[in-house]
Amino acid sequence: MKLVRMPLVATCLALAAMAGQAQEVTLKVHHFLGPQSTQHTAMFGAWCDKLAKESANKLKCQIYPSMQLGGSPPQLYDQAKDGVADIIWTVAGYSAGRFPKIEVFELPFMMTNAEATSRAAWEYYDKYDRDEFKDTHILAVHVHGPGNIYTTNKPIKTMADFKGLKLRAPTRLTNKMLAMMGATPVGMPVPAVPEALSKGVIDGAVIPYEVAPGIKVNELTKYTAEPDRQFNALYTTVFLVAMNKAKYESLPPDLKKVLDANSGADFSAFMGKTQAAADVPGKAQMLASGSQITVIPGPELDKWRKATDALDDQWAADITSKGGDGKKLLQEARDLIKKYTK
Repeated sequence: MKLVRMPLVATCLALAAMAGQAQEVTLKVHHFLGPQSTQHTAMFGAWCDKLAKESANKLKCQIYPSMQLGGSPPQLYDQAKDGVADIIWTVAGYSAGRFPKIEVFELPFMMTNAEATSRAAWEYYDKYDRDEFKDTHILAVHVHGPGNIYTTNKPIKTMADFKGLKLRAPTRLTNKMLAMMGATPVGMPVPAVPEALSKGVIDGAVIPYEVAPGIKVNELTKYTAEPDRQFNALYTTVFLVAMNKAKYESLPPDLKKVLDANSGADFSAFMGKTQAAADVPGKAQMLASGSQITVIPGPELDKWRKATDALDDQWAADITSKGGDGKKLLQEARDLIKKYTK
């Protein structure tokens, strides 16, 4: 049998082509909202386009919305940990009590605006909270715009109106906040809200404007209570963009450099700012659907603040009982928000 020898130049070119192909990486990105959502299009869509552009199309994304890779929203963080997905986007509080230190940004009346608070949340994570997320590689920590309260049959104008209402909340601290104000909190991920509203399992929900029309809250509720925007937000929610550690470490140096340049403080701020910007068209859709919006004025919000003040101390005490310095971390979070708020 006669061996056919490839010319040396041709062999080198073939090997170079194979090496180039080997450096192309497609990241599986998984989240729980729909393909029309701001998160899918304006947030991850834009971010993934930027990764592709800056890597000469070597680093790409395949984004899977609506839990297309299986599981439920509370399982997303472990999907990143275990490699079911390469990157996930989820609510930290969907894993109740698992990440207690980052919850500080969900305390009532903490957030000023989403961009500043997202920068603060990233720096806080980077300085004080990496231990809670040691099982993954965190790419961003961010929050959404100011939360509102939507109800089906009864408007909320004063704290007395909370009594007897079953209201959906996204996280442990928001549940506690609603209970302090007289409501019966019902915890559930946001995709479960439409069915719960339509079946009367809940009387309303707390979410920001941007996501409300996407889950038909504009069709399923009649009333919106919007806390006066001159005050810090009634509440917000902390989100994580987490990556499988082995996948991150397996990236070639040039692609890891691109990913690192698009992670961290600026990426966190972009996610928060972009999500909050979608509140404007979200509110417009609520109004177009006939939602009756009541702006809760400052004097009434002061009553809500006083009713929930003890939650700050409860959070700090809980962190201290776990070996941290709760009071210090609470003050650090406040100082960081102030630092980035313009």
